[in-house]
Order: sequence, then C-alpha cells, then structure tokens
Amino acid sequence: MESRSNPARPGSRSTGSLIKAFILLAFILFAVYLVRFSPVKEHFTVAALSQLLEAAGAWAPIAFIFIYAVGVCLFIPGSLLTGLGAALFGPYWGFVWVWLGAMLGASASFLIGRTLGREFAASLAGDRLQKYDDAIERNGFTTVLYLRLIYFPFTPMNFGMGITKVRFWDYFAGTALGIVVGTFVIAFFFGTLKQIWASGDWGQILSTRVFVSVGLFIFSLFIPVIVKKFKGERAV
Repeated sequence: MESRSNPARPGSRSTGSLIKAFILLAFILFAVYLVRFSPVKEHFTVAALSQLLEAAGAWAPIAFIFIYAVGVCLFIPGSLLTGLGAALFGPYWGFVWVWLGAMLGASASFLIGRTLGREFAASLAGDRLQKYDDAIERNGFTTVLYLRLIYFPFTPMNFGMGITKVRFWDYFAGTALGIVVGTFVIAFFFGTLKQIWASGDWGQILSTRVFVSVGLFIFSLFIPVIVKKFKGERAV
C-alpha cells in the first residue's frame, strides 16, 4: 500500500503560528523584565560591562560586538552601548565595533521576529493591511532607510520589520546605511570627550575637534526633521 502524506490542515497551521507568536511575545516581555527589573540588570551597567570588556583583553572587540548584539535583542538602550564602545575603543574603532554589533543585533532580532511572528501577522492581515505589507515588500530598502534616518526606535523596529514581508537583504542594506551617520556622530562625540577626560588636558575642551564633535552631535538631532521635510517636498 502506498503511503500518502497528508497536507497540514489550516487549523494546525493556525495553531502553530499562534504558539510561535506567543513565544515571541513571551520572549519580548522576558527580555524587558530581565534587563529592567530583575537582579540581572546589575550586569548591564556601564561599570559592569566596562570591567568585563577590560578583562577580555585582546578579545574585547569581539566580546563587545557580541554583547551589543545581545543587548539589542534584549532592548538595552543603544545609546548606553554606543557610548560604552566609544569610551573603551575611541571614536573611530568604537564606531566600527558599535556598527558591527548593531548590525548583528538588528539581523538577529529581525530573524527572531520573522521566524516567530511573520506567519501569525500574515494570518491577521486584512485587505488594507495586506496593501501596506505588499508596499513594504516592494519598497523595502527605502522604507527601512527612511525609518532609520528618522531614528525610529531601533529594537522595536527590528522585530517589527521581521513580521512584515520586507526582504531580509533590503532590510539589512537599509539598516546598514541608515545607522551609519547617527552611529558615527554619537561614537565620535563620546569618544572624543572620553579621550580628553582620560588625558586630563582640559585645555583640549576648546579644541577644533571638540567643536566639530559637538556640532555633529547637535546636527544629528535635526536629521529626522531634515529627512521628513525632504520626503514631504518630494511627495508634493
């Protein structure tokens, strides 16, 4: 007798997607609880992470990239991790390690969202939401780039994009390009201030380098406004 493989019933697919969505929600809630309310949060302070990375020696950059990626998935504020990277590695190498850590974390959280939440989100999408979902798929790169440039909350966007139809490589490229300016400016700003503080030469506070870093930092705060205005003018 020939054995026939029975296709999965719609009900079983629906149950599976619901279970995965529940796991995703539980993961997010647990991550927030872990780093905000549990005793574990003491290990995610600047002092604790600095001590850990200093003990890592030559492996500190690799350890930092991994910590940053995990921190992104656990909703640890990126500004804390970016400032830490700049303070430990300087404005330039700090930028490199921060960017790599952010990209690894963004990719991981996107894939978590895609694996656990996409199927359930697709089952809920009505005609109107389906149109938006299709539009995001067609214009994935520009959509992600725009949201990164206006500083849309980093980790929620990673998980959120995972449950849409956006292609991974469109998301990856849009994120890679979209976070470059903001990451460099913040790393340069904090890295410069840390170097002056470490040297003890406070006369450098009036140097051109400091004025440039402060100017870039202030400029970065207006990037969302500039991007929105440019987008609005093009839409007219």
